[in-house]
Amino acid sequence: MLDPKQTMALSAVVREGSFQAAARALSLTPAAITQRIKALEATIGARVLLRGKALRLTPQGQAILAYHQKSEWLEQDLRRNLNLDGQTFRGRIEWRTLRVAINADSLASWFLSGVADAIRQQHLLLDVVIDDQDHTHEALQNGEVIGCVTTLAQPMKGCLAEPLGVMRYRCLAQRELTDRVSAASGEISIHRLLEEPAVIFDRKDALHDQFLKKHFGLEAAQYPKHFVPALDAFESAINLGLGWGMVPDSPNQAAMPFNSTVGDVLPGAFVDVVLYWQHWEQEPAYAGEFTRAVKAAARQALFEAL
Repeated sequence: MLDPKQTMALSAVVREGSFQAAARALSLTPAAITQRIKALEATIGARVLLRGKALRLTPQGQAILAYHQKSEWLEQDLRRNLNLDGQTFRGRIEWRTLRVAINADSLASWFLSGVADAIRQQHLLLDVVIDDQDHTHEALQNGEVIGCVTTLAQPMKGCLAEPLGVMRYRCLAQRELTDRVSAASGEISIHRLLEEPAVIFDRKDALHDQFLKKHFGLEAAQYPKHFVPALDAFESAINLGLGWGMVPDSPNQAAMPFNSTVGDVLPGAFVDVVLYWQHWEQEPAYAGEFTRAVKAAARQALFEAL
């Protein structure tokens, strides 16, 4: 039988990102956290964490973290079932933390507004891990989160992958830039475009490369790049004419957050990204309500998959 104090220490280290932060969260000393992790490793006869520039779970650590989270879910469901109104425990509201991995564009556009009611009704404390949509599933695979918005269609072990819809991206830039990269015929010159900087969210963002491959047949193209990993600053960089960028569109979006001098680099061109909600197949009731809210919000905000 695993010691819950030891598995809780492992969960805190992964959630908080370091032994020191985990110690603060659990009101312990870093030495106590270290001792509990070492004792856990001694119990199972294997490492649970790989220590380096960043802490990484071993496969054994991933399995234990998933076990710990499921144990917490069972306890929370038991408390709820013992509670007549389902909202309080021992005379007070019982808040439950729900950790999910979301890409920044979904979080800023449709996700939060779509799940707000479920968060309030289920008394959830949302803990969001932001990552590129091609990488969010890694947090679910590691047992760090209960669900993720991802491009991965194949369900991971113990999970369900439910289609959400399509997030469509258009390539936008200041009209002054599009004029510079246009040939005498008015068509875009790809050679001139590749001389202009691209505005990219972060180094995991592959949308620009997908755009160049889909519409110009280019692979591994070289071009100057600005990296701006904050949505408001990303949009400002395009508004200021610093470069061309891939921007999410929406079937219900009345106006883009850009000034009137910003337009499509290649009118009518776009890149579609199909999104899925991957979540544990066995999840507590409140997480099931959250899943239903995510799917309903996506139906309203995303394009339908072709």
